[in-house]
Amino acid sequence: MTLKLDRRGFLASAGAALISFPELHPFLARQAKRAAPQVKGELANVKALVFDTFGTIVDWRSSVIAEGTAWGKAKGLKIDWAQFADRWRLGYRPAMDKVRKGQIPWTRLDDLHRMILEDLLKEYKIQGLSEEEKASWTHVWRRLKPWPDSVEGLTRLKKKYIIAPLSNGNIALMANLAKFGGLPWDAILGSELVQHYKPDREVYVSAAYYLDLKPEEVMMVAAHKGDLQAARSCGLRTGFIYRPNEFGNGSAGVPDKAQPGDYDVVSVSAIDLAEQLGA
Repeated sequence: MTLKLDRRGFLASAGAALISFPELHPFLARQAKRAAPQVKGELANVKALVFDTFGTIVDWRSSVIAEGTAWGKAKGLKIDWAQFADRWRLGYRPAMDKVRKGQIPWTRLDDLHRMILEDLLKEYKIQGLSEEEKASWTHVWRRLKPWPDSVEGLTRLKKKYIIAPLSNGNIALMANLAKFGGLPWDAILGSELVQHYKPDREVYVSAAYYLDLKPEEVMMVAAHKGDLQAARSCGLRTGFIYRPNEFGNGSAGVPDKAQPGDYDVVSVSAIDLAEQLGA
C-alpha cells in the first residue's frame, strides 16, 4: 500500500510541527534564538589565555583576613587582621623589586612572603611561634579562595583555549593554590621558570615560548593595568577583569578600572570574559 500526501497536507503538517515546538520545548527555542557572540577578528587567532592570579582569580585579602582572624583567636592575639593583610601585601612589591634590581639573588615568592612575615611578626610583637606555625602561616597564600565566578569562567574558557597562570607565584605555591581552589589550569607558567618577576619582559615572552605560540596568539588576563600594559608591549593580547573588591577599604591599593577599547577585552568577571570570547 502506498501512502500519498498532497503538497497542501504536507505543508499543513510541517506548519503544525513548527508552531508546537516552542510550546513543547520553550528552553530550546530560546536557546536557538540567542545570537552566537562574535569574537573580534584580531582575536580569532588567540589560542591561550594566561592569567594574573592574586586579585584577578583569587581573593587574597578576604582569605588572609579570615585565616588571620581564626588563627589569632586560637592564639589569643588581638590584632587588626585587615591591616595585617594589607601590610603583608604592601611588602610584596618592594621585596620583588630587590630581586629585580639584583639587590638580593633570585628568591621564590614563598620565601619572600616568609621574609615579609618575619618583619610583621616583630612589628606586631607576635612571639613564641614554632617553625611549623610560621611555615603554615606563610603558606596562607597557597590557601586563597577564588572569586565566585573564577572556577566557572575558567572551566568554560578551558574548553576553547589553553589556560594557565602567569603569576609571580612559584610553582609549588601555584600548584597548591590550584588544588585548594579547584582552578582547572592546563599548565603552570610564571616567574620561577625564568627567574624574573613581572613586569620584567622575560615573564611575558616566556608564556608564548613555553606554549609554542606566537605572542599575538596569547592573551594576558589581569585586573591590573600595569600587568596588561607590560604584556601588550611584548606583543600579547590583553583582557581586563574588573575586581572592585580586591583591596576592600584597605591601604594596599585601589582597584583599576577600564573602558571598552582600553584592552582587547574588558570584562566584569571571568564568566563575562568567557561569554565575550564565545566560550
